[in-house]
Amino acid sequence: MHYGWIILPLICAFIGWFPIWIGIRLLFHPVKAWNLMGFRIQGILPAKQKQFAESLGKLAAMEFFSFGKITQKLTDPTNFSRILPMVDEHIDHFLRVKLAEQMPMISMFIGDKTIAELKKVFTAELETLFPVIMKNYIGELEKELNLEKLISEKIEGIPIESIEKLFNMKLFNQLRSLSYLAGCFGFLVGLLLIFFGILG
Repeated sequence: MHYGWIILPLICAFIGWFPIWIGIRLLFHPVKAWNLMGFRIQGILPAKQKQFAESLGKLAAMEFFSFGKITQKLTDPTNFSRILPMVDEHIDHFLRVKLAEQMPMISMFIGDKTIAELKKVFTAELETLFPVIMKNYIGELEKELNLEKLISEKIEGIPIESIEKLFNMKLFNQLRSLSYLAGCFGFLVGLLLIFFGILG
C-alpha cells in the first residue's frame, strides 16, 4: 500500500480546514498584542475594537437615534391628538378642583360653559406650543447628550470574551460545519489528484 494515497488527501483536507479554523481563532485571539520577531500579533477584534465601536456608534446615532427623526416624530400633530384626551382631563380637573381650592372666589363665577370655553382656548394654545417645546427640548438634549460617543464607549467597554461567547452561541455551529465541509472538499481534491496522477 502506497502511503501517499492516504497522506495526500489528509494534507489537502488539512489545507481546506485549517485556514477557516485559524481565521475564526484570529478574530478574537490573542486578546493582548504580542510581538513575534518584530511582528505585532493580535486578534482582529481586540486590535480594532475601538474603530469598530466608533463606526457602530456613528451608525447607531445616525440611523437609530437620529435627533432629527425623533424631533420630527414628536412634533407631528398626530402625537398631540393622541394625548389630547389626557390634556383635556387635566385642564378640566384644574379648572373644577384645583382652581376652586386655590382661588375659591374666582371659581364661584366659573360655570360649565366658561370651563368649556377655557378648555378650548388652553387646548388650542397647547397645540401651538407643544411642537415648539418639544423641538427646543430635543435641541437642548442633543447638545448635552452625545449619543455617538456614549454608544461607542459602551461597545468599546464590552469584554472581548463576552463578544466571543455571543459569537460562538450564534455562529459557531455554522462555521464549524463550514470548516468541516472545506476539509472534506480538500480530502476529495486529494483523492482526485491521486486518481488523475495514477491515470497520468
